[in-house]
Amino acid sequence: MKHRLLGKNFEVSAVGLGCMGMSHAYGSAPDKKEMTELLAQAVDLGYTFFDTAECYGLPESPHHNEELLGEALKSFRNKIKIGTKFGITFDYSSPEINLPVIADSRPETVGKAVEGSLRRLQTDHIDIYYQHRQDPDVPVEEVAGVMAELIREGKILHWGLSEVDEDTIRRAHAVCPLTAIQNRYSMMARWHEKLFPVLEELNIGYVAFSPTANGLLTAKYDQNSQFEAHVDYRNMMPQFRKDSFEKNRSLIALVENTAKEHNATPAQIAMAWMLCKKPYIVPIPGTRKFSRLQENAGAADVILTADEVKAIDDALNHMEMSEVYGGTRVLK
Repeated sequence: MKHRLLGKNFEVSAVGLGCMGMSHAYGSAPDKKEMTELLAQAVDLGYTFFDTAECYGLPESPHHNEELLGEALKSFRNKIKIGTKFGITFDYSSPEINLPVIADSRPETVGKAVEGSLRRLQTDHIDIYYQHRQDPDVPVEEVAGVMAELIREGKILHWGLSEVDEDTIRRAHAVCPLTAIQNRYSMMARWHEKLFPVLEELNIGYVAFSPTANGLLTAKYDQNSQFEAHVDYRNMMPQFRKDSFEKNRSLIALVENTAKEHNATPAQIAMAWMLCKKPYIVPIPGTRKFSRLQENAGAADVILTADEVKAIDDALNHMEMSEVYGGTRVLK
């Protein structure tokens, strides 16, 4: 697979692998052996960038995802880059399907978090360490100071922020230079495009999560699609409501028609659109299936011209579409 640079010198595969769904949010956790094999297959396909977080897990196993990756990827550690995140925990007492999160980025909490992640990931360093969400009680400058110390200690090599705005990026970067931000981004979620100028000014990469709008842009779902009750977040995502499929008919037609023109799939077009827009964008789609792993990797080989990207943008600007899932509530 082709590679890209995030920041000054963080080289990763052009498409990364978001691993959250291997533990939660998209139905009951799949078989650990199958996911271990899938992660090894990802390495064979050329994926070098794997994304996780300390909070990706289950009530009975809150750090399930990091533990899975630590065991599955330890023999490939010198070939790959791992990103993980700190700063939130799930409120497992909530009855909501989409569990709210509790923010905590106090320095003492971060110190414990990084040691826990290193242990679970079975590594002596984290390639990129993200603050998962902002803590309203801890200035980002203080968090950046902690990150600078962790970099000096060699425990992390790079750091980043997730779901942030320009002001927060600038304040953090002034204390300890950021390598990347990780924000939601897809044809249905374009509100962070306004950050492109500041990312270019400061040489910061953009790791795009939910690049296919939680799977909608694969064009594999319709109003009759069913999701596992109580454990699949898609049950409450607005783009998967029955009436949303009619609203998104033009959007799905756009990705399907463009896919036919390029002998590609809709999912590949959804990611090629962002890959061809900026050289510092790296999507991190998730999957539990080998066929999807192959398909997503192929997005890096689909080339859209600047005129084609602009035409898609113009169409999106004037197109009716439903609301799209915007994330979890942050508690304090």
